[in-house]
Amino acid sequence: MNQRTDRLNGEVLRAVSEILPTVKDPRITGMISVLRAEVTPDLKYAKITLSVLGNDDKKELLKGLNSSKGFIRHALGQKINLRQLPELNFVVDDAIAEGSRICSIIDQLSKEQES
Repeated sequence: MNQRTDRLNGEVLRAVSEILPTVKDPRITGMISVLRAEVTPDLKYAKITLSVLGNDDKKELLKGLNSSKGFIRHALGQKINLRQLPELNFVVDDAIAEGSRICSIIDQLSKEQES
């Protein structure tokens, strides 16, 4: 990637991280962290990778994010000055939630072996 795309990835990541807590959709719950923002070289699309703790229904969360795309994109346009704003695509990364689930299973097994 070139330097402009890398810089824009960082700006989109920072801006979306600031915008998400202001979204008022009831389906968007839990602790949401923006892990990555990847803007395509032609600046038409941006893939936003999220990590979510405290919300077990990922499909409803994605529906809420997709229905709030217009608001998020408008707010992104106010924070970042671009001629054409990228179309946002949200992806939920389950790695952190899966890791905490595995840790709790290991803790439970170790407690069972001690007793």
